[in-house]
Amino acid sequence: MNLQPTLSDELVHLRPLTEDDFEALYAAANDPKIWEQHPNKRNERDEFEQFFAESIQSKGALAILDATSGALIGSSRYKPTVGFENGVEIGWTFLTRDYWGGRYNKSVKALMLQHAFEYVDHVFLYIAIDNIRSQMAAKKIGGQLIKAEDLPGLFDKGPEHLIYMLKNETL
Repeated sequence: MNLQPTLSDELVHLRPLTEDDFEALYAAANDPKIWEQHPNKRNERDEFEQFFAESIQSKGALAILDATSGALIGSSRYKPTVGFENGVEIGWTFLTRDYWGGRYNKSVKALMLQHAFEYVDHVFLYIAIDNIRSQMAAKKIGGQLIKAEDLPGLFDKGPEHLIYMLKNETL
């Protein structure tokens, strides 16, 4: 599976994240409200630098652009799953607040799910237990809660996560 495809619809354009995206993506992430329910405060430059470096190293990170204006409005990422057969993880997704409300996130996830389901049978979303907004967004796109798990290596803060799964027939 290509973990950095180029995908588009009428709302968003997804493309591989590059080193050149750093400042534009930091400008998009530099809003404390985006991260208030997240264990990592990526609006703080040092946290964002670590997030961005991990994104580039992952070779699965995607820049999210507004299809009309071309503005960089967030990012997301694919990651091969460990412990689940024939699946991939989608995560690390954020959008600027101007694009909240479901329409854009739904579009991003639909593109990513459609691409993933060409290769795998299951997509997983790992969401911090306190991140209610992301849990609701996962449910909106058909995610089914399968378990809660401590993932101490995933974040330095708040290791307990909920794991949502979408099956290929979800779409």
